[in-house]
Amino acid sequence: MAPLRVFITGASSGIGAALARQYAAQGATLGLLARRGDSLAALIATLPNAALHRAYAVDVRDHAAINDAAQAFLAYAGGIDVVIANAGISVGTLTEYAEDLPVFADIIATNVVATAATFAPFIGAMRTQRTPGRLVGIGSVAGIRGLPGAEAYSASKAAVISYCESLRLEMKPHGIRVVTICPGYIDTPMTQHNPYPMPFLMAPEKFAASAASAIAAGRSYAVIPWQMGVVAKVLRLLPNFVYDWAFGKAPHKPRKTAHE
Repeated sequence: MAPLRVFITGASSGIGAALARQYAAQGATLGLLARRGDSLAALIATLPNAALHRAYAVDVRDHAAINDAAQAFLAYAGGIDVVIANAGISVGTLTEYAEDLPVFADIIATNVVATAATFAPFIGAMRTQRTPGRLVGIGSVAGIRGLPGAEAYSASKAAVISYCESLRLEMKPHGIRVVTICPGYIDTPMTQHNPYPMPFLMAPEKFAASAASAIAAGRSYAVIPWQMGVVAKVLRLLPNFVYDWAFGKAPHKPRKTAHE
């Protein structure tokens, strides 16, 4: 079996870096994209077969630059097997503050629009390959029910979940699998600033192994860890008045701090 060709955004730290290590250990050829080129270079230096991998220092809000990176990786790798749109911002927002509106827009641009911009350059190649491949969107349990103080983040992850569902139907006739992965609490820089308890906190390496298995299986939707999947199902079923009572006074995400 030929080595996988995998393209990951938001790859310089956290979940993205853990996924890079997971796939590199499997012998994959990686295209890693993030804003911080120095962090990407440092990560690649630690990976098996470091010379095989390519780094792209790109802000995912720059759609032309994403396209250029995608085309460069396609030419280098000769095709694509897995694309993981992982880049994201997690930060608290409150609609009552006018200064949070640009932050809201930035979260939507990074978490939602950039997901589509990441997938778009690869779809043509996937449709013409013998093995079409997988497009992977990173949602969140926070996208299942809106959390207080996380209006933009919850909205963005709900949008990713719905977007990937729509895209899954569009891509099915072409044999392209669209996989939605919804992390719970993963121990990364994105969650380490949360000032509240995080049930079922999971190591990023363990998350990456579970995510890679779900992606390989072509699962349409997976919540990781599985315990948070149970919680997510319960949250979906709660009547609004029960949910409002249970979560109305939940601690808020800090404002004004973003993590890739």
